[in-house]
Amino acid sequence: MIKHYILSLNPTAKHEWDKYIVRDPLTAKRPDIAKLIAEVVGADDGNYLVSVNIEVKVLEQAREAQVEQLSLPLPEFNTEKSQLREAA
Repeated sequence: MIKHYILSLNPTAKHEWDKYIVRDPLTAKRPDIAKLIAEVVGADDGNYLVSVNIEVKVLEQAREAQVEQLSLPLPEFNTEKSQLREAA
């Protein structure tokens, strides 16, 4: 059984559980690994000793989009102290 997931790594996350997130690419839900293993084992009651082989292949890496700051030209105002006094 081959499943595909999206792994998000954020070493600077505020909370430990947000540093490493595995999600389904279509539903964005976090996978229930125990449920996936149970689906392979079958529906019979009992305890099972199972071997799980996890092979990881990076298919694509998408970098986080960096926010670009734009500077807007502001008109220059000639505000001399004498003009400010006259207005007051």
